[in-house]
Amino acid sequence: MRVLAALAMMMASLIAVPAQANPQSKTQNPAKVAQVLDDNVAGRPTPPPITDKENLWLLDLSTGGRVTIWLRPDVAPKMVERIKTLTRRHFYDGLSFHRVIDGFMAQGGDPKGDGTGGSDLPNVPAEFNYLPHVRGSVAAARAEDPNSANSQFYIVFQPRFALDKKYTVFGRVLNGMQYVDAIERGEPPVNPSRIIHAYIAADNPPAYVPLAPVATPDLGAPVTLPGAASPKPRAAPARHPAAAPAKKAATATK
Repeated sequence: MRVLAALAMMMASLIAVPAQANPQSKTQNPAKVAQVLDDNVAGRPTPPPITDKENLWLLDLSTGGRVTIWLRPDVAPKMVERIKTLTRRHFYDGLSFHRVIDGFMAQGGDPKGDGTGGSDLPNVPAEFNYLPHVRGSVAAARAEDPNSANSQFYIVFQPRFALDKKYTVFGRVLNGMQYVDAIERGEPPVNPSRIIHAYIAADNPPAYVPLAPVATPDLGAPVTLPGAASPKPRAAPARHPAAAPAKKAATATK
């Protein structure tokens, strides 16, 4: 009888293993579950190929290069259409990144530059979907009302899974993330980084052209006021090693 009881316990333990290994188990870390994207889900629209120029959004940034973003009309058709419409109207050209939080995200797309503006088009309803907030994700910024997205967007620096299914993720950076990383931080930044031009790749945009350096104004030759003695040439100041700047306190993420 003891042998039979032991065999029964072994069989029970073997049956319990698959339930513990289930990836949808409630005991799993929800952040890890959020990273698992199932392929071939019944009824889920097929994403466009990453080579589809109609769904590649190009942002030429003042930080030194072009960012290529894969748009996802399969999960957020209304927001993607809004991005295309405003881009083709040159709405984003020259706009700044007005809210940039280190370790979190860079937010732009506001013509007012303070987070309160938008386009003259109606707001876009929420299109919350299964795409997670991973590094390089691009999502629609909004106010408290879930249906208040318009023209503003943000690009994620580091994963923030707590925002999943609360904001409309509509794209992902494919190339040029280093230029996103270089965006000036601040709320607002002292010298905000800007979008020089935005394009849809299907419109055959020109190659990236960096901003021309600002020329120093020519003030002409020195002027000596009447009655004033000509200034004597001064010795060049001694060169001392520059002190290292003090590190700024880390900005708290939100």
